[in-house]
Amino acid sequence: MAPDQSEDVSKDLSSGSQSRGLMQRIRTFRPKEVLTWQLARTLAMGQGLAGLICGTAISSQYLASSFHVNTPMMQSFLHYTLLCLTYTTMLLCGTGEGNILQILRKRWWKYLLLGLVDVEANYAVVKAYQYTTLTSVQLLDCFVIPVLMLLSWWVLKARYRPVHYVAVCICLMGVGAMVGADLLAGRDQGSTSNILLGDSLVLISASLYAVSNVCQEYTVKNLSRVEFLGMVGLFGTIISTIQMVVLERKEIAAIQWSWQIGLLFAAYALCMYTLYSCMPIVVKLSSATAVNLSLLTADLFSLFCGVFLFQYSFSGLYLVSLVIILIGFITFNAVPTPTDHTDPATASFPVCEDGCYRYPVAYQNDIIKQEVAVGVSTEGEAEEWRSDTEKRRSGRCKEDVGLSTKM
Repeated sequence: MAPDQSEDVSKDLSSGSQSRGLMQRIRTFRPKEVLTWQLARTLAMGQGLAGLICGTAISSQYLASSFHVNTPMMQSFLHYTLLCLTYTTMLLCGTGEGNILQILRKRWWKYLLLGLVDVEANYAVVKAYQYTTLTSVQLLDCFVIPVLMLLSWWVLKARYRPVHYVAVCICLMGVGAMVGADLLAGRDQGSTSNILLGDSLVLISASLYAVSNVCQEYTVKNLSRVEFLGMVGLFGTIISTIQMVVLERKEIAAIQWSWQIGLLFAAYALCMYTLYSCMPIVVKLSSATAVNLSLLTADLFSLFCGVFLFQYSFSGLYLVSLVIILIGFITFNAVPTPTDHTDPATASFPVCEDGCYRYPVAYQNDIIKQEVAVGVSTEGEAEEWRSDTEKRRSGRCKEDVGLSTKM
């Protein structure tokens, strides 16, 4: 009985210490340390990206509903061409390792696969709307978050903490509230001709988006933003051109061109071009997972615009969903995500572009103190050695003097 009682007492003490530690953290919580300008800037830029996705959705909706134009590959071809003209041209003008010839010589097949993944991710999600409902697309599209976290853990060595998983669950609860509002408003639109195929396309698209975003984060943080956009623009243009000619030549020939259709195509291309150009900046400030969490509000922005443009019915759950997703996003970014490096002492330190660690000031001060202590101890040992040597010399001199007097 005595060992069992001691184990119970130790468990009670450990639980009591944990609860006291939690209460101590709550009491010492400082909102200013969490709600920083860096977080506000990341939040604002993420919502700006969500607004751009909203612009692409509205322009595509107008093309499909008002003008009966359904050419997703042609729309993708336009923004890939803009990326190619801008960033691939910059690589052509580059020198040294940043020149396009050097990049293609070393990594051309990697960027070819990345361009193929990116093009097919855009195509699959648009194609899914022809076979399944809007609700299925909104729900299954969130599959990109767990796949992205898994790939970040494996490829980027990101080590998420429990608060990050809680934040993701909060964001998914917000998406659930949005889908519930759609169902209550009767907006379960879309085709049901082949739900299994449509849902499979959404899951494939989410997985491909996750692969593309992880590659984007790695390239932006280790190489350069211009290289990523230039290579994606180059191979995306080639792949989308081939796929457009094979799959959409009849639809493109049947378009009754007008200035409204041209304006909508231009709006879609500019929104996607701006999205691709700005997204690497936000990814470098935070992470691909955080950016995708912020993009969950894009559907809400589209719904808000649809209330005025397409006479959608409004529900208060939309606002609740927006607040929940923003709370989850802030929670995710409030705690930094450490990475697993070989040296555990430097695991949480950011890495410079040349591969070195940016040590915090306190850590630098500790290093300086250690160096000074080593220097002082070394000088002390040298001084002691010199004093011992002088004593030996003086002792030898006294012995010599004594011998000379005896003789």
